[in-house]
Amino acid sequence: MGAGPRSIADFEGIWTLEKEIEDRLGAPASFRGTAEVRRDASAWRYEERGDMQLGSGETLAAERVYLWAEAADGIAVAFADGRPFHVMPFAGGAATHDCPPDLYQVRYDFSPWPDWTAIWVVRGPRKDYRMSARYGRTVS
Repeated sequence: MGAGPRSIADFEGIWTLEKEIEDRLGAPASFRGTAEVRRDASAWRYEERGDMQLGSGETLAAERVYLWAEAADGIAVAFADGRPFHVMPFAGGAATHDCPPDLYQVRYDFSPWPDWTAIWVVRGPRKDYRMSARYGRTVS
């Protein structure tokens, strides 16, 4: 068991990523792929790539990019276009992104570091799902 992350640099590298999505308004889905955290010329980048398996059986290529920056109490996560998303606390715990009419709530758990999880609960007029994301350090 590790002590958990202390800076963005602790996340640098490639992670295996598995997501399970329980959608109360639709079919479940899952994601299998990788997440990479790296420093480029201007910022830290978090990039996910993998396959999303829909409840219908269809598989789609999926990717996502966030920008990370060091904050006093964690990592300030922004969307790829620079809009603020939330702060991921280094100690783990909760964060929220209020995007009316939707509310995104996440709980980070770094206790099994370097493995870690993020559990998202998203609710809104047309959204009601729980997404469990499990990260594991890859061996280089």
